[in-house]
Amino acid sequence: MKVALLAESFLPHMNGVTHSLLQVLRHLERRGHETVVVAPCSGPVDRTLAGGARTILLPSVPLPSYPEVRVTLAGAGRIAGILRTHGADVVHLASPFVLGWRGVLAAEAAGVPSVAVYQTDVPAYAARYGVPAAEPALTRHLAKLHRRATLTLAPSSSARERLESLGVERLRTWRRGIDTERFAPSRRDESWRRRVAPGGETIVGYVGRLAAEKQVDDLAALAGMPGIRLVVVGDGPSRGALERRLPGALFTGFLGGDELATAMAGLDVFVHPGEHETFCQTVQEALASGVPVVATGRGGPLDLVEQSRNGWLYRPGDLHEMRSRVQDLVGDAAKRRAFAERARESVLGRGWDRLGDELIGHYEDAAGLRPGSAGRRPARDAAPARVATRPAAPSPTVPPVAPRPRRYVAVGDSLTEGLCDTSRTADGSYRGWADRLAMLLALAAPQGEPVAYANLAVRSRKVHDVVEEQLPRALELGADLVSVLIGGNDLVGRRVDPEALAHRLGDAVARARATGCEVLVVMPFLPGRPEARPLVARFARFNAVLAEVAGSHGARLVDVAAEPALTGRDRWAEDRVHLNSAGHRGLAYAAALALGIPDAGELGALELALHDDAADPGELGDLAWLRRHAVPWALRRLRGRTAGEGIDAKRDALEPVALPSAPAGGRPRSLPVARSAG
Repeated sequence: MKVALLAESFLPHMNGVTHSLLQVLRHLERRGHETVVVAPCSGPVDRTLAGGARTILLPSVPLPSYPEVRVTLAGAGRIAGILRTHGADVVHLASPFVLGWRGVLAAEAAGVPSVAVYQTDVPAYAARYGVPAAEPALTRHLAKLHRRATLTLAPSSSARERLESLGVERLRTWRRGIDTERFAPSRRDESWRRRVAPGGETIVGYVGRLAAEKQVDDLAALAGMPGIRLVVVGDGPSRGALERRLPGALFTGFLGGDELATAMAGLDVFVHPGEHETFCQTVQEALASGVPVVATGRGGPLDLVEQSRNGWLYRPGDLHEMRSRVQDLVGDAAKRRAFAERARESVLGRGWDRLGDELIGHYEDAAGLRPGSAGRRPARDAAPARVATRPAAPSPTVPPVAPRPRRYVAVGDSLTEGLCDTSRTADGSYRGWADRLAMLLALAAPQGEPVAYANLAVRSRKVHDVVEEQLPRALELGADLVSVLIGGNDLVGRRVDPEALAHRLGDAVARARATGCEVLVVMPFLPGRPEARPLVARFARFNAVLAEVAGSHGARLVDVAAEPALTGRDRWAEDRVHLNSAGHRGLAYAAALALGIPDAGELGALELALHDDAADPGELGDLAWLRRHAVPWALRRLRGRTAGEGIDAKRDALEPVALPSAPAGGRPRSLPVARSAG
């Protein structure tokens, strides 16, 4: 493939856009693709850094107040001629704005698809550079450019939501890779640390461009904090002002290569105050180096920083909270070590080879080269594909006969924990669809073959809890069947990337399947109420990717949303977010059918006769619902609390399922479940 890469900035000006572009060029060269880089000329270039890429540097002028940024004078006609001469199959637009707009027009003139890689929120910078009145016009230009490109790649969930709000439809998520060999805890150099902090202080640092949009001056909020040494790594137009603003800080200037890796690994806490990061590569580099992060809770860091696991996010603009979060880590070495270990783990598997191959897949999508496309370029106004980054896999052949599992473990959140299924349970305890499925498995098992069951699900849990804790624990228990229902708590959040989330869960399912374990995946679903409509598309995107990835590895799937009877209003409890007993019962039967349990319907009827109450409580009125459920939930959110805090799994080890029996003069006994309402 011949790829033309148009960049708003390039060597010798080193920033996040240039760094990513160099990584892409190296990967394309390794994969045997031909490349040409078109960029504004801003000084002498070490062309060896660009590998085998041909470089065409266009005449340019400096941007007022930011001379490091150059604006090219070349028009769309000249760029179209370059594309034709190169014989480009696809045009890569790196952080497009001025040159990028001309690149879109040139690609159209040359009949070549364009892939716009969104990296810089230029309109958001307007206020930082004293021209807030320009923001609306810049936003309109940004929207027009990305709507016109064949395909736009967003680096984070917040960036994707930003583009969606501007009416950009043909969107995919493409994150940034990380060199986990260069950025690693092993780069920590005690001699460097002694030079920087000879008094043994805790080293708190920032790494990145020193420019207004990075808000580095917010670090002044750390002034006077005892026992720290503030280090600022980087250069840029704001350096002089920052040195005056932060007189106690050590400014290293620009560092690259191994010097940068050593400095990053030498930090004890990394702080990034910028609120307009579409991804924030330096946060990812800090995590790979095993350094806990404190960052603003806006933009790219939302996808990278896991609250209370590898760092802290603070409310944008709340510098008092930023200071307290830094102080929390400075004063607790044990917490820093725990966060550091998780930091490294959180970015493993994000190498540039993997991300580079994903990018090539996006090129092929844009060029219409995927199998089945017959070489056609996608129509510019066509609806976006639901599956973002991977080609469709053939549907596996699922055997109709049940695998007869003997060790069943359920993982998930409150739905699998069984909240609101109070049928024939002690006060404050719940059953749930997984308990009911375990009963059906036991009833279907041949005489004398017991079924053991564990339920690791806990309310408020999210995908990362299942991936990092519950699924590994299930495999440790020796499960031969695991049911997975998770994602709802993630998908109702303000900022989420459904496709990336689904890939993460799907990959975990694949790892479980590789052990020989049977996996039943229940797709997250919504109540059939008007209030849920804004979330329908988000759930559908998640489920489309999850079905593809998990299904390609032989997981059994239950698409609840495809069965309206399972999600009718009569299937929901009074809190409107959890299933009632009838809803749990219906889901258990659907799961049993997916597993091929013989006579699942008849067994379900037996289970109903033995254990279910006649009816669930009726639906609450709106005011009662607000008072009893909505307001307490909102208050917990405001306090940063969840309903699952302090709650343990109700059945954290495999135990035999107690089959129902009807001894003389007694009631049938059910599967023992004890779950307090907490």
